Amino acid sequence: MSGDRRGSPPVTGGGNGVVEPEKKPAPVIVPSQRLRLHANKDHMPESYEDLQLDFCPSIFSSLEKYLPPNMLHDSREEKVKFMRDILLKYLPHGERTRVFGKSHALLVTEIKENNKDSMGIGMSENIYHARLGRVPPFRALIWEQGIMHCYAQKHREYRQKIISHYKPLKRELYTMHPVAFFVPSFMKAINDNTEDSLRSIISEPSPGVLTFEMLQPRFCELLVAEVENFEAWVNDTKFRIMRPNTMNKYGAVLDDFGLETMLDKLMDGFIRPISKVFFPDVGGATLDSHHGFVVEYGKDWDVDLGFHVDDSEVTLNVCLGKQFSGGELFFRGTRCDKHVNTGSQAEEIFDFSHIPGRAVLHLGRHRHGARATTSGHRINLLLWCRSSVFREMKKYQKDFSNWCGECSREKKERQRTSIAATKSELLRKDGESVA
Repeated sequence: MSGDRRGSPPVTGGGNGVVEPEKKPAPVIVPSQRLRLHANKDHMPESYEDLQLDFCPSIFSSLEKYLPPNMLHDSREEKVKFMRDILLKYLPHGERTRVFGKSHALLVTEIKENNKDSMGIGMSENIYHARLGRVPPFRALIWEQGIMHCYAQKHREYRQKIISHYKPLKRELYTMHPVAFFVPSFMKAINDNTEDSLRSIISEPSPGVLTFEMLQPRFCELLVAEVENFEAWVNDTKFRIMRPNTMNKYGAVLDDFGLETMLDKLMDGFIRPISKVFFPDVGGATLDSHHGFVVEYGKDWDVDLGFHVDDSEVTLNVCLGKQFSGGELFFRGTRCDKHVNTGSQAEEIFDFSHIPGRAVLHLGRHRHGARATTSGHRINLLLWCRSSVFREMKKYQKDFSNWCGECSREKKERQRTSIAATKSELLRKDGESVA
């Protein structure tokens, strides 16, 4: 086979680009005290609104219907203890000591990619599989009726606390100013709004990797200054912030301190038009949410980034500065979940060197990593763009050959084999007729 099919390192993260957390023992549940497979519809659950709980009170009321019959009349405290142990069992291992740590979107992904129950099914897939009767309904209930709502609510409170106390340094960043933010060539292509205009400014040095000049130097300087000001505030106030993901120990989520609206407009007005043309098969035309953040690399920050895929349909990556060497991105082909750890073909192997202001746009499922930043300080802006429509449709699809390199290779091999078999059969029949 061509390429380095044996040489690709295993992808270390799931769809959110995070490393598989260290496995730790889950809370032990006594076999005789397991949840019922189906809810006790005749049982009237208690209210837990007056208790100080790690999870939303409503999830305890909903889950109580699944308690073993001999526990239904126990005290609320005993029931809470039992249900809390179960809820913690389904919480990502790394989050048990800080239940409401990360952004909602990242937690959903960690639950899906990094945690497997005893049946080997990803936790956020329990809802889908429960509807098909493949897992007990209570597992789906835990996710569908409470935990995600709790995370979202807690994260809103976390974000509001930051915004109400943090004083922005460069307020002009918080409103979209296209002429001030983007280079003229990029602005002209977006304003012309044609496929030809977009293709005129975009290079595709490797299949699925788009590069183009995008950000003004002044914008890069302003955003770096704003991030440094935010980090100084964090250090001064001892405020515990959430990092972009579990792979990056440094960096900040821009959405959390007021830049969400501006980044929404960046996605809607500038990234989606490009994605619609270049990535139509993965929801490029229906991008409707994002996760925006900066990452930092260097001697005193993160040094490199392991081989992974992103929790996005389309990822925008733009270097903001500063002076640095090393830190190249390396790409190894786009893969679906089934083929994420397969080898790479020669044409899929590509390295990209960062230049401040120059953007890289690629599929979230395009496997990649970052080599070590050997000197200096590198800061990059990341925007993970997502499509809820594509994600819903993907649940019911099995063939991803229109964007997965390995699916495409297998499909072509099946077609080649079929054609060869048909040709052989025709030759055999032709030989028999002659005889």
